[in-house]
Amino acid sequence: MPPRLPQRAFAQLPSSSNSTYICSRCSYATAVAPVPAPSPEQMGAPMPQLSRHHPLQPPSHRSPAYRKSQMLRSYVSLLQTTPLMLFFQHNNLRAMEWASIRRELSRSLTKTDASLPNAEPLADAIKLQVIQTNMFEPALRITEYYDPSQPSPTPSGNAKTDSFSEEKLDPSLTHVLSTRAYAAVNTSQQPHPLTTLLNGSLAVLTFPSVSPQHVASALSVLSPQKPRFPAPTRRAAPSYHEPAVQDGLKKLMLLGARVDGQVFDEAGVRWVGGIEGGMDGLRAQLVMLLQNAGVGLAGALEGLGKNLWLTMESRRQDMEEKAGGGGAGDGAGEAAAK
Repeated sequence: MPPRLPQRAFAQLPSSSNSTYICSRCSYATAVAPVPAPSPEQMGAPMPQLSRHHPLQPPSHRSPAYRKSQMLRSYVSLLQTTPLMLFFQHNNLRAMEWASIRRELSRSLTKTDASLPNAEPLADAIKLQVIQTNMFEPALRITEYYDPSQPSPTPSGNAKTDSFSEEKLDPSLTHVLSTRAYAAVNTSQQPHPLTTLLNGSLAVLTFPSVSPQHVASALSVLSPQKPRFPAPTRRAAPSYHEPAVQDGLKKLMLLGARVDGQVFDEAGVRWVGGIEGGMDGLRAQLVMLLQNAGVGLAGALEGLGKNLWLTMESRRQDMEEKAGGGGAGDGAGEAAAK
């Protein structure tokens, strides 16, 4: 049985000649005003171009709804904003081992921050994370080889020419998931030096800035090597020698690094971590090298000028001696003839 309206509620309903109320099942219908017919100008106007993309989401070659697309964007952002990255190979580390290693790494980096009171603390910004190599490799190629300022590639003759494809080929679209980025990466024949390392299970340690002190601290925990990067002693860090940490470190292997766009092998990574005094010490060494080079160049030029002057002076004296000796000999010969 349909519900009934109380008399008071029914009396409060607005009355209008343009509205018709149907009391059955408490629903009502409103009469719609007639729509005027379109004008001839409107009939002759072209139909607007349809778009299947959201106005806040630009067209892209890779669908942004997929997890891989978002992972690609995050890896490109990571590569563009991270000047120093260390790559490690890991083999079947358990969750407890990862947690223990991250704990000891954070503790060592916090100590490094405390030892550098005048420097910016970096311990909280240094992260150790596992990466997907099949998505990290195209993100690396996009970061290195994709230049949005270059002209967009021309589509091939077999390419679709519908409105949806034309939206994707818009030259103003230069984001990471655009068709321009996809074409630039796929047409690049230059292999990246890190491509050979991006195989298997990898973990990356990211640094927000190049700090040799923090690199040395991380190497002493993740890849200790005497005498420059010794592991923490049992007395200084008892938790470092727990079985979970030691078993996890046995499954980690340092492969290389990416420092300011340059690829370093294991020896290069340890050289960066072994810079005395950090970046300030490296700048001091560079200044000293330039000063020594200037002093050496000035000494070399001065020595060349001095040697030339000595040679010319000795030649002058020799010529004067010969000229004076020849005149004396002619006078003696004339006196003997008389």
